[in-house]
Amino acid sequence: MADRDRYDENDPRHHTIKLRGMLDDVAQHAREDVGKIDDPKAQALFETVAEVCAALARTTEHYEQRSEPAWQR
Repeated sequence: MADRDRYDENDPRHHTIKLRGMLDDVAQHAREDVGKIDDPKAQALFETVAEVCAALARTTEHYEQRSEPAWQR
């Protein structure tokens, strides 16, 4: 059973879990592509994309866990 199946579809966590997985995949893909290209500006762009996606993935995880004051009820 997938983690998101623990939550009803009307629970935002059902959707944030999927988004987090997608963001993690994009971050990993961007980091892998850095090693495949020679253009330093493009490498910086791809690394920035990876960092931003990883940060967004952490934010969704914090929401799911209610670990930040902003996400607590």
